[in-house]
Amino acid sequence: MAPALVDYTAAEKELYEFDDLKIGVKGLVDAGVTQIPRFFIHPPECRANRSSTPQNNGADGVEIPVIDLEGFNENDDRRVKMVNAMRYACATWGFFQIVNHGVPVAVMEEMVESIRRFHEQPQEAKMEWYSRDFSRKVNYYSSGDIKGRAKPVPAEWKDTLSCRAADDQWDFDALPELCRHEMKEYMKNMINLQEKLSELMSEALGLSKDHLSNTGYLKSIKLSGHYYPACPEPDLTLGTIKHSDPSLLTLVLQDKSNGLQVLHNDQWVDVPLVDGAFVANIGDFMQLLSNDKFKSVEHRVLATSLGKPRISAVSFFIPSAKERIKPCGPIKELLSDNTPPVYRITSYEEFMNHYRVVGQIGGRALPHFKL
Repeated sequence: MAPALVDYTAAEKELYEFDDLKIGVKGLVDAGVTQIPRFFIHPPECRANRSSTPQNNGADGVEIPVIDLEGFNENDDRRVKMVNAMRYACATWGFFQIVNHGVPVAVMEEMVESIRRFHEQPQEAKMEWYSRDFSRKVNYYSSGDIKGRAKPVPAEWKDTLSCRAADDQWDFDALPELCRHEMKEYMKNMINLQEKLSELMSEALGLSKDHLSNTGYLKSIKLSGHYYPACPEPDLTLGTIKHSDPSLLTLVLQDKSNGLQVLHNDQWVDVPLVDGAFVANIGDFMQLLSNDKFKSVEHRVLATSLGKPRISAVSFFIPSAKERIKPCGPIKELLSDNTPPVYRITSYEEFMNHYRVVGQIGGRALPHFKL
């Protein structure tokens, strides 16, 4: 029998009580739950219809773009193809995969394993990191920013280890010792890859290759290590709700578990597993800066009943600390009499303040900033 509709206002108190336990979703699984608490149950219209979800195997003609960075530093036809591929992917999908990016496979695999180690250590060892004070350099928490939302909504079936730089300077000694070395090596590689992608995105917009780099718009990185435990009732909940990212660009390193989906032409499309690839997506603020030349895209992560967890490392590229408070709008070089600005002048800080209210409940922040 299908579960009754949940009164999320009434369930909110139970969610807060669960959060105060600081055990995360994995703590529930370790305790042997066979039915998920009601605050994890999503409305029927938001759940995955697994029988009708399209599989992205190429047979249906739907293929997520793949950008090959082989020969990035060569000034030849390969570079032109990369820029064209980036322009197409950012304008039509907002979602793509990146191969031959230069990040060693060993660094990627060790990063995934370090996230696993953190989340699978004894609960008592993790609890000291559990906090919703997001001014801290490191947080461990469950189900997103549940206390910053505009209204009560279902919880997400995941735990997260979140790390960020202070004023763009990483204090690696502040990271959990269990995964410190792996995260340090990974972030060094992310910074190098950011420079490559910044060049390609600038050129894809018709700008000089150093434009985005010089502005500091992609300077900072926030890292989230997500852990999605196997769920006893995966058809009732979601690992991550439908949302778009507030970043300029997001890079996802996923393990060999399925579950990530992108909304393309009003259809949910499975993101295929490509060995050694990063999944990339355009964020809302990049759509604002590009004046709709690049499109952000909604995506989600399904819950799974498989015996192993899904693990991902998500890097959010955002403006530098000093640029976050500066007024900005669509890049002026992209504007003309025929292409007037679509969005008003704002700042990344103002944009994020609005996103925290609506983005955590599956809404879009961009319409609020349209002229």
